[in-house]
Amino acid sequence: MSHTILGPDKRPRCSWCGAAPEFFDYHDREWGFPVADDRRLFEKLCLESFQSGLSWRTILAKREHFRAAFCGFDFEQVARFTESDVARLLGNAGIVRHRGKIEAVINNAQQACEMVEREGSIASFVWRYEARHPAEPQTAATSPESVAMSKELKKRGWKFVGPTTAFAFMQAMGLVNDHVEGCVIRDEVGRARKAFKRPC
Repeated sequence: MSHTILGPDKRPRCSWCGAAPEFFDYHDREWGFPVADDRRLFEKLCLESFQSGLSWRTILAKREHFRAAFCGFDFEQVARFTESDVARLLGNAGIVRHRGKIEAVINNAQQACEMVEREGSIASFVWRYEARHPAEPQTAATSPESVAMSKELKKRGWKFVGPTTAFAFMQAMGLVNDHVEGCVIRDEVGRARKAFKRPC
């Protein structure tokens, strides 16, 4: 995973982009750029939990359906979902119909509301786990920070947030710049991270 491939514009990208044409846009515009918006952070934690055991291509293709099904991942609304909502979602062919993961999103929305009350924001919590001494890009599936984040989230009652899920979340939301050396986006992400105002 540590080499590059040429994108449509003949510039080098992380090799995982070659798995699907739609990955190039996601890679160039989203993956690795730092995020402080609570709703986006919550969405990504949920989508990464849905991805467990599946491919990111499957989840990315269904992302708009997920957003519609879960009120744009407004966790205050999702926290009020009931068993009738679970039944409705289990009948929604546009998303991954896994009862445990659907119920985990509702549970995690409730925990997110508590986190905002306690911490001020989800962002202020997750950015405490920014990678300080990251490994060589795309050589690990977890990190000490992702293990610590996972452990604390589970302690607070979150579900489907193992260390691998937490690390994938951190890669995507910019807590670590995991674009490989030589990838044309790596320096863009680096500049974005330098300019980013970290939540406190």
